[in-house]
Amino acid sequence: MSAQTYLIDTNVFIGLEDPHEVSSEFSSLVQLASKHSVSILVHDAELDDIRRDPDATRQQVSLSKFAKFQSVANVRGLTDDKLVSLFGPLRKPNDVVDAKLLHALWIGVSDFLVTEDAGLHDRARLYAPELIGRVLYVADAVALLRTTYEPIDVPLRYVEEVEANSIPVDDPIFESLRNGYPAFDNWWREKCVRQRRRCWVVPDEKGLAGIVVRKEEAADETDATTRGQRFLKVCTFKVRHKRRGTKLGELLLKQVLWFAQMNLFDVVYLTTYPEQSALISLIEYYGFVQTGTAANGELLFEKALSQDPLGAKLGDDLFVLACRNYPRFHAGPSVEAYAIPIREEYHHALFPELKDQRQLELFEFAGHAGIGGGPLRPGNTIRKVYLCRAQARIQQPGALLLFYKSTSILPPSRALTTVGIFENMRLAQSIEDLHRLTGGRSVYSERQLLKWGATSDHPVKVIDFLLVGHITPPILLHELVANEVLKGHPQSIVRLLDNRLTPIIDRFDFGFTVR
Repeated sequence: MSAQTYLIDTNVFIGLEDPHEVSSEFSSLVQLASKHSVSILVHDAELDDIRRDPDATRQQVSLSKFAKFQSVANVRGLTDDKLVSLFGPLRKPNDVVDAKLLHALWIGVSDFLVTEDAGLHDRARLYAPELIGRVLYVADAVALLRTTYEPIDVPLRYVEEVEANSIPVDDPIFESLRNGYPAFDNWWREKCVRQRRRCWVVPDEKGLAGIVVRKEEAADETDATTRGQRFLKVCTFKVRHKRRGTKLGELLLKQVLWFAQMNLFDVVYLTTYPEQSALISLIEYYGFVQTGTAANGELLFEKALSQDPLGAKLGDDLFVLACRNYPRFHAGPSVEAYAIPIREEYHHALFPELKDQRQLELFEFAGHAGIGGGPLRPGNTIRKVYLCRAQARIQQPGALLLFYKSTSILPPSRALTTVGIFENMRLAQSIEDLHRLTGGRSVYSERQLLKWGATSDHPVKVIDFLLVGHITPPILLHELVANEVLKGHPQSIVRLLDNRLTPIIDRFDFGFTVR
């Protein structure tokens, strides 16, 4: 197996911000890394962070922790001006440390950077987007290690729809909510339990890993400022601290947005405090806009929805447009479309909710607002990666990717099942490249990645895309051939002619008119 390296930020191994929670999860990271011969590194620049600690005793403890790890040396002659040009403004000393960590990732010293600092995640997203998939929260790093090296032991995550009164009030996920909101127990009892509010939860072996509490509102009872008739308020959006990361939050956000879009809501909104920077970064990426600030400092974020076709102007980046308007996307005549054949093994990994067609009724994400009732739904995130060696070169951000499940044991077989929006295509020329390019969104085990045998002479294409919906029911090959969408079973990526797309697009039922 290939040896990976994880560079860890000061806040991870010292736990300055939350020593109990972070250090516990960090233990899992260290244990998994040790078990699978994965290197954990620190950076000499982090010594500056430690030495600024005014508590001399704590500083000595931190230095002793630092000394337990292999350290990456500072790059000679690396100036602040160079760091600014690569990674944005450096307004305080800690910014310099953050930029040096990103620089180490950029030059290839490590495969991934692990940090709980949402500001560092934001810096990567704003100034080095090519690195963002390699900058991980602790929970995501642990999940990646388990997915890579222990795939058999990793159960699919589920989102379950339940009533608030069915959730134990002493579940650990509520601890931090009580700390930040003294009246939480009364609010939960009077507003959630008594009103039997609907919730989406992600259970795990310790209780709830994540929860969303929702409330449906009319125009005369909402606090939202965006105009509309039907509003979906996200009263609570919480990931248990030890599970905090981007993937679980993205899973819950997908549930919220798919439900709201399918059920014809005009606005989705929530409030949060400025320190919840990871949540803010996530929702802003998918189109939420801050529209106000309450007297207590809470920020109001709103996202307007529409059932109309999503228009685009000349020069628009169609991928960015799809992110901001998610789950809507632009599919005008100028948008390219491709059929992407995918073997059953990889279809199951990318789209686990479609693994068993006998459970199709479980995966009707829409339901009907106000009726509720929801069986378990295997979860997955929005941003994904697909691997192939196809000759086709997709270049248009925002192009439609229509995933075609090849001959399969489980139904459907030979059918279009899923729609994605193309972000970019990159080449992996080694197993190390595959780890780095798929890491932040990986559903692939080490064994699966090794099977590809990526080399400079025989590279693997890594396609990044957004999952925007599943076609229900799938479109079978005989229908595709009859409508001249395909000539036959595709062996590789096939560009589809726009004048043949109508039968496919007419089958999209995602809560808005596609074109």
